[in-house]
Amino acid sequence: MRALAFLSKYLGIHDEFRALIRSYGLKWSNGNSDDLIIARLTKSRNREELFDWLAEVKDRIPLISVFADFIMATGLRFGEAVSAFNLIIELSARGRLGEYYDLERQVLEHYKFKEVFIRRSKKVFMSFVPRDLVERVAASERQLQPYDIQNWLKRAGLRLRFSDCREFYASNMTKHLSVPEVDFVQGRTTASVFMRNYFNPTWIADLGERAIRGEQEIIEMGRMRRARWSEADQKGELKLLQGMSVSPLKVAYR
Repeated sequence: MRALAFLSKYLGIHDEFRALIRSYGLKWSNGNSDDLIIARLTKSRNREELFDWLAEVKDRIPLISVFADFIMATGLRFGEAVSAFNLIIELSARGRLGEYYDLERQVLEHYKFKEVFIRRSKKVFMSFVPRDLVERVAASERQLQPYDIQNWLKRAGLRLRFSDCREFYASNMTKHLSVPEVDFVQGRTTASVFMRNYFNPTWIADLGERAIRGEQEIIEMGRMRRARWSEADQKGELKLLQGMSVSPLKVAYR
């Protein structure tokens, strides 16, 4: 790809080259695809490890507890999740949440805010979100900023694992949605001719129902694991459960 890019510039047809890349959904490679798969397989041994991290985030940084559930249940990219979270709070406070969240279909209609969610390379059009989770977001104390979240996690000695949340969402939701459906709700719409030119979620009557069911399953997984995590903490067994040297302490953040 790099060599072709240089050649297109030399021949004076770089614009045409870029148009072809966009048309066929080509992407720059970050490495051997086999190595990427192996790295993903060895990065996390089981889902409990991710849900333990989620439980610790909620325990040590209560201010982002609802946001943690939101990003886990929607599979959005970190920046998109922050924008959606804040937009829900803002519109709800102004009595205009209906402009963004379709209560009957339980869907956030990101496409209505193109300047925020429809970017050149990263985009998302809609997210099915359980009504009770949206209500919890709307009732949150304050809007959040990406830098603050990253800084709070750093100060708490916790890794940033929101990309793992997105990966888990995609993998787990294949139990409820087809791969094209998962790609659509996560904003991967230019990967193939089918996704770009033919896939239309409005023709799939039960898409929202299946998506909500899968997301509620993810939320319940997190709830059950956090209950187990908290129980172990109370019994002094947290070191055995999570391999930590000390029990977590809640930290106040402004």
